[in-house]
Amino acid sequence: MNWLYPFSRTDFFFILLFISLYVLYIGRTFRLARQLNTSAWGVVPKFFLRGSYLSLLIIALLGPSFGEAEGDLITTGHDTFLIVDISRSMDANDVVPTRLERVKYDIQQLCDTLPSSRFGLLLASTESFVLSPLTADQDALNQFIREVHTSITPTGGTDLCAAIELAYQKLLTDPSTRQSVRSIVLFSDGENFSSCERTALARLRAQGMPLITIGVGTETGSSIRKGRDFVRDDDHQIVRSRLNRQFLQELARDGRGQYIEADANGRYVNELAAVLRSLKGGIINQHHITVSTNKYYYFLLAALGLLAIDLILTIRTFRL
Repeated sequence: MNWLYPFSRTDFFFILLFISLYVLYIGRTFRLARQLNTSAWGVVPKFFLRGSYLSLLIIALLGPSFGEAEGDLITTGHDTFLIVDISRSMDANDVVPTRLERVKYDIQQLCDTLPSSRFGLLLASTESFVLSPLTADQDALNQFIREVHTSITPTGGTDLCAAIELAYQKLLTDPSTRQSVRSIVLFSDGENFSSCERTALARLRAQGMPLITIGVGTETGSSIRKGRDFVRDDDHQIVRSRLNRQFLQELARDGRGQYIEADANGRYVNELAAVLRSLKGGIINQHHITVSTNKYYYFLLAALGLLAIDLILTIRTFRL
C-alpha cells in the first residue's frame, strides 16, 4: 500500500490528544464509579469503537493507494497561427474600446485558456509579416500582442489573402509542426482589398489546416478617427467601416473551418478554444501507464459506519 500524503506531526498530535483526553475521561469515570460503589466497564467498548473510526478517518486523510489502473497517456500537439488585421478600419470603436484593442485582449485570454498549445502571431496589412514564430511561451506572446497598433504600417489597407498564404507557408515548412494539429485563426472585420484564390484555400484543405475566421465589428459600423478629424474618402465624406460578415464566412467555408463572430463580452473566446481543442490530428507521444488509485473512500465509509453505530448504540456506563 502506498500513501498519497506522509504521516505528519499534526496527525501524531491529534492521536495523542485523543488518547490523553480519553484516558482522563476513563480515569474520572472509574473514580466516580468507586465513589458510587459500582462498575464503569461500559466505557471500554465505546473507547475501542471511537478509537477505531478515528483511526479510519486518519487513514482516509493520508490517501491510501493500492491496486493498479492501466491506461494510455496520449499527447497531441496544437500549433496555431493567429492572423491579426491591423488595417486602419480596426481602429473603429463599434467594438469597445476599438476592434483591435478588443482582439488583443481576447488573444491573451485565448492563450491563457489553451496553455499547452503553441501560437504564432502574424500581422495582416498591405504587406503581412510574422511578429512571433510558433511558441509555447505565452508570456512572450502576450508581450508581443500588447505592442500591436495600426500605426505599425504606414498604409491603412489590408491583404488578408496574402496573410493567410504566409501563415500556410510557415506551418507547412516548419518541421516541428508535422505531427501537430495545425490551424489558422484570422481576426478581422472582413474589409479586404484583394481577392483570394480558391487554389490557395484548397491547399489548406489538402494539408488539413482549417481556417477559422473571427468577425470583429458590427453591421452598423463606425467612423474611424484620424487625429481630430475622421477618415474621409476622395469626396471628403466620412468613411464608415462595417463588418463584412459574408466575406469571412466564405473564407471559413472554403478553408474548411468555421466562422465565429466576436461578442462584446468575449464569450466567443471559449467557443474558439473549444473548436481548437476539437481538431483531430497526429499523436506526438503515447505512453502506457500503470498507476495506483487512491482508495480513501473505503476507509471513510467504514469510519462513517462506526460513527453511526456510536450515535445509535447506547451503553450504560454505571451499573447501579
